[in-house]
Amino acid sequence: MPAKKHVLIAIGILAVVAWLALTLTQKQTAPRIELTTLDGKQIALDSLRGKVVLVNFWATSCPGCIKEMPQLVDTYRKYQTRGLEVVAVAMSYDPPEYVRNYARQRNLPFAVALDSTGEAAMAFNQVKLTPTSFVIDKQGRIIQQTLGELDFTRLHTLLEQHLGGAAS
Repeated sequence: MPAKKHVLIAIGILAVVAWLALTLTQKQTAPRIELTTLDGKQIALDSLRGKVVLVNFWATSCPGCIKEMPQLVDTYRKYQTRGLEVVAVAMSYDPPEYVRNYARQRNLPFAVALDSTGEAAMAFNQVKLTPTSFVIDKQGRIIQQTLGELDFTRLHTLLEQHLGGAAS
């Protein structure tokens, strides 16, 4: 009987290890939400499947957000033809007119959405701090979450791995 007990314990341990390995390697699916852009268009994140999407939560009052925005614009311009979409989501506390003015003055080339109700921030693991960014792969899975300013060298490496086609 003791040998059977040891075998059962070993099987139990292997099952737990296998479950943990599977759980840790599975990527979280991006939330199924719709965002409203500054021009009133609805963007369903699901509609962007097949593209790599960077969702950036930001605010006009956030120094780190403002600092990284020009590099975010450059990244979008570099990779948009290869299937990158960027959606900059302004936090609920950011006055809509400030967001509109900022986007217009800097001619932001990607979608800018207002999260006026805070639902998008809640759906993305209760985002409270800015900047917070999520990179979503072509299958709709979150492959990177960054709290704070983006490391653009690291981001570009990740994008190269997940985007098809030649660099522009």
